Amino acid sequence: MDVNTSAPGRDRSFFGQPRPLAHLFGVELWERFSFYGMQGILLIYLYYSAAEGGLGISESTAAGIVGAYGGAVYLSTILGAWTADRLLGPERVLFLSAVLVMCGHIALAVLPGLPGVTVGLVLIAIGSGGVKANATSLVGSLYDEHDERRDAGFSLFYLGINLGALAGPLLTGLLQKNAGFHIGFGLAAIGMAIGLVQYTVGRRGLPPSAREVPNPLPSRSRPLVAGIGVAVVAVVVVLALTGVLAADRLASIVVVLSAAAAVAYFVVILASRRITTVERRRVLAFIPLFLASAAFWSLYQQQFTVVTIYSDQRLDRTVLGWEMPVSWVQSINPVFIIVLSGVFAGLWTRLGDRQPSTPIKFAAGTVIMGVAFLLFLPLAGGGPNSAPLLALAGILLVFTVAELLLSPVGLSLSTKLAPRVFHTQMVALFFLSVALGTALSGTLAGYYSADRETAYFGILGSMAIVLGLALAAAAKPISRLMSGVR
Repeated sequence: MDVNTSAPGRDRSFFGQPRPLAHLFGVELWERFSFYGMQGILLIYLYYSAAEGGLGISESTAAGIVGAYGGAVYLSTILGAWTADRLLGPERVLFLSAVLVMCGHIALAVLPGLPGVTVGLVLIAIGSGGVKANATSLVGSLYDEHDERRDAGFSLFYLGINLGALAGPLLTGLLQKNAGFHIGFGLAAIGMAIGLVQYTVGRRGLPPSAREVPNPLPSRSRPLVAGIGVAVVAVVVVLALTGVLAADRLASIVVVLSAAAAVAYFVVILASRRITTVERRRVLAFIPLFLASAAFWSLYQQQFTVVTIYSDQRLDRTVLGWEMPVSWVQSINPVFIIVLSGVFAGLWTRLGDRQPSTPIKFAAGTVIMGVAFLLFLPLAGGGPNSAPLLALAGILLVFTVAELLLSPVGLSLSTKLAPRVFHTQMVALFFLSVALGTALSGTLAGYYSADRETAYFGILGSMAIVLGLALAAAAKPISRLMSGVR
């Protein structure tokens, strides 16, 4: 009898994981290179003066725009997931989304002023949302429900994300400092182009299920859906032209949209007659984990709002007489993730079924994130260049430990708890928690200032710790609802 050595359970050709993981690892690495490379210089581009090459927007409004944009990236995972589940399948949507991302970075590089920001960020937000939801879903499709390699595989996938996140801000920040913002944005476009070429070459190696449409939209419904899409675009254009979508309101608008979309998604999935009783229990178990995830990301994503402003104005960035670019601070976290992701992957693999349950991992990640914010308190109240680089690096190390306890585990969990007919859309639900938290990070940043740092970091850190402890107390009933999924 022939043995199928290509079956996911037997394929260990990529660091003990299925070979197709290498292709998804690569496209995500380059997409993250472009994403974080651009985001590393976006905030300072918005609030730096025209003489410094920026747009001269106020810091609070600029932080709100960055938070809204980050939230919109994760919010658009809904569109990418729905298109994959109902129209094209995840593999095709991933390819088309990568094309949109590249076009968005090109727009930022060649179009001046706010028009370039608007066109570029819209294209990148839609494209990145499609890449994130479908790349994650495809990674999950490489493993069966009880494959103990799943969390380790997601940790390796996460390593690819952070290799890109490390290199992007370093290179775009260096170019921005020496050649200007638009040259930095141009490098982000080149990075995405490299990723697109790599994925085009390797996409044929993905399993046939990657091209399947799990829940095809009936032909008779397509004109209605197209009409709704056109109407939504028209409404957005009108609201933008009439000033309703003002820059200082964008983060709050994305918060409301993310929360409303999450509630609607949970209602639709739970009310569906196409899911089983066990699948419904698992979706219910995901609700408290969704809320903890949103709270976690509202603090963690302040790396791109409050921590960026802090690094620009409070941090002593001088190393051996040379002042490093602001964006380089955003490469500290990926360094720690690259070092520690293998440690966590090995730990989960070694522990196997003895590892902590997912609710406990989520609770620990939320508590540690709160502790990270409290670690800013000894530095509070100092003037310019008063915060040592080593101190901030230590705080970002704590950020990283919290992230590795929650983020790759959450990605893996969303694929394990997903009902069969809502597979990609459950991944989108996890990303909706990130959308909600990221947009909140922009809203919260509006309350930050150097003269009230103690209250800002103290209150937010304490709230996260209390929430994490509450989740730990509820871990056992949540685990029972998960019906055998750890």
